[in-house]
Amino acid sequence: MSDPADRQWETLTYEERDGVATVTLARPDVYNAFNRTMQRELHQMWRALRLHDPVRCVVLTAAGDKAFCTGIDRAEQMEGDAADLDTDDHRIGFGSTPFHFDDPGDMIGPKSADLWKPVIAAVNGMACGGAFYLLGEVEFIIAAEHATFFDPHVTYGMCAAFEPIHMLDRLPFGEVMRMSLMGSHERMSAARACQMGLVSEVVPAEDLAAAAHRCAAAIASAPAVAVEGTVRAIWAGRELPRSQALASAWAFIGLGTNEDSIREGQAAFSSGKRIEWRLR
Repeated sequence: MSDPADRQWETLTYEERDGVATVTLARPDVYNAFNRTMQRELHQMWRALRLHDPVRCVVLTAAGDKAFCTGIDRAEQMEGDAADLDTDDHRIGFGSTPFHFDDPGDMIGPKSADLWKPVIAAVNGMACGGAFYLLGEVEFIIAAEHATFFDPHVTYGMCAAFEPIHMLDRLPFGEVMRMSLMGSHERMSAARACQMGLVSEVVPAEDLAAAAHRCAAAIASAPAVAVEGTVRAIWAGRELPRSQALASAWAFIGLGTNEDSIREGQAAFSSGKRIEWRLR
């Protein structure tokens, strides 16, 4: 199944137009918290998009205007019937030894599914706790003015670990530590998140979808192999030591450039039509 539009999703909605897919978390009644079904469907969605060539860029957003995602659905996965939840696919926590730990968020991010098409997050409200599994694996974030970011784990007696680790490359150490330790007592505004580099742009709520799709359309207009090679190279630069990343850059150039991409780019340059850029 390579076309995400070919199947019915229970917890997501999917739209596609002009090379851009919009994936929407669709559980607004529980602030778009992810349950077992959403975990599975997100992983399946990202894997399907890998093979769906008409899509060159993805916008990830959520239904409603109150929350982007509030992490794990505690009512289902932490307060439900343990016998029902404790399966091979949906265990939470340690197995018989500490070496077999199952994390409920380890399959919901696009990079965890080996998707290297760019994903833009459009955050339309609260983003807290497990939302950082998603936000930690997107290319960049655009937020509505009323969006907020926080991590409530310690307030409710849980160690914050995976979520703040995802944020360490996107926020200064002190900001991650403060957000993690303050828990539910404090929220980071969209404006502060933009100031700190977590968010690249803040817009009025009514302009959020348009802002995200404007960026996605621009990205989708470029040759796909060059875009995906660039995404892969920059993520490698983020995760590898500088010298190793630079030593492998030639490989990404070789993989992310081919005769078709050069021909397409040269045709655009030689056409004489110049892009009407905007100042951000």
